[in-house]
Amino acid sequence: MKQMLHHLPVGAYTSQEWFDREQRHIFSNTWRYAGFMEDVGEPGQYITVQAGLNNIFIVMGRDRRLRAFHNICRHRGTQLIRAVGKGQKALTCPYHDWTYDLEGNLISVPDEEREFGRLDKSCLGLKPASVDIWKSMLFVHPDPDAGSIMDWFGDVDSLIGPHEPEMLAEYAEARNSYEIKANWKIVVENYIDVYHLSHLHSGTLKMYDHAKAEYGFVGPHYVFWEPPVPDYADQQDRKLAAPRVIDKGQSGAWVPMLFPGIGLGAVEDGWDVFIVEPVAPDLTRITNRSRVADASGWTFTMQSWRSAKFWSQFGSGGKYASHDARSDDDPMASGDFTSEDIYACEQQQKALYSPYYEVGPAAEGESPVLNHQNIVLQWLDGKT
Repeated sequence: MKQMLHHLPVGAYTSQEWFDREQRHIFSNTWRYAGFMEDVGEPGQYITVQAGLNNIFIVMGRDRRLRAFHNICRHRGTQLIRAVGKGQKALTCPYHDWTYDLEGNLISVPDEEREFGRLDKSCLGLKPASVDIWKSMLFVHPDPDAGSIMDWFGDVDSLIGPHEPEMLAEYAEARNSYEIKANWKIVVENYIDVYHLSHLHSGTLKMYDHAKAEYGFVGPHYVFWEPPVPDYADQQDRKLAAPRVIDKGQSGAWVPMLFPGIGLGAVEDGWDVFIVEPVAPDLTRITNRSRVADASGWTFTMQSWRSAKFWSQFGSGGKYASHDARSDDDPMASGDFTSEDIYACEQQQKALYSPYYEVGPAAEGESPVLNHQNIVLQWLDGKT
C-alpha cells in the first residue's frame, strides 16, 4: 500500500494570514448555516449570522417572506441589529436612526432636508443576500444571486440519512455552544477521521461497527454511514434511548460533514447539527442543536425505562478507567465522546507550535482528512 501524506503545512493551522484567506475565499463564498426554520417564524423576527467577512441577518417580512440582508447601514456601515430578536416593525440603525422597513427599503432619515437636502431613498436600501431552507435549516449566502441551495447540497441529499427533520421537534435542552482551542480544520478533520473511531472512542461509540463504515466525498461534501453492532441491532427498539425517528427497517449512523463545517449526526432516535465556526487560527466555536421524535414526555420516559437494562449491561465508558483519571473531570475518563474529541483536538493544536512537530503518514481511515485538505487548497487557489 502506498503511503499517504498530509497536504497542508503547519501554518495552515496557526497563521492569521492563512485564516484570513479562508475567511475571504471559502466562508465568504459558500452557504452558511444560520439556524432552524422556526427561529424566524413570524413577521419582524430575525437572526444574524457571520458568513466569512459578512454579517448577515434573516428577517421575516410583513408578507411572511424570508429575506436576507447584509447587516450594514447604508449611511456609515454600522450594524443595524444584534444577534436575535422579534416583534420588529422596522429596522433602525442605532448610530443616526436611519430606518428601514422589513423588506430592506430605507423609509426614514432624521432631519433629512436640513442635513442632506433631498435623498433618493430608493437607492439606499439594504444590500440583499441569499436565504434558503434545507432539511429544516436556514442558510444564507453573501451573494444575492447565489441560486438555489439545492445546487450546493442536492447531490448529497439522498446520502445523509432517511430522516425528515421538518417532522421532528427540537430538543431544547440539547442546544449548546462551546469553544475548542484548535483550528477549525483540526475540528473537521477529527470529525471525518474514521481511523480514530475504534480507538479514541472505544468505550463511548461502541454501539456502531466502525470496521464496516462506508464513506467518501460527493463534491466537497463528506458522507458517512456505519451499521450498528449485532448486540445493538438485535431487537433495537428495546435499546434506543429515545423513541425511533426513522422506519424500523432502517438503522445506523449517518454522520456527514458538509462543506464548509456543517456536520450532521443522524441515528435511529435523533438528528443533530454540529456547526463549526472559525473564530481565530487557534479557536473554533461549535453550535449543537438536536431534533427528536415529536412525542409526549411520557413516551420518552417509557422508552428510557425500556432501554435502561440494555445500557446498564452494554455500558458506555471512557477511554481510561476512573482510577487512571488525572482528575474528576478528566475528559478521557468522562464517558462522553464529545469531551474526548475536544481533548484530542486541543492537544493537536498545542503540538503544532513545537519545533519538533512533524506529522506522520496517514492511515487509510484518515483518507477523508487528506481529501478535505485538498478541497481547502482548491478553494484557496480558486480552482472550484
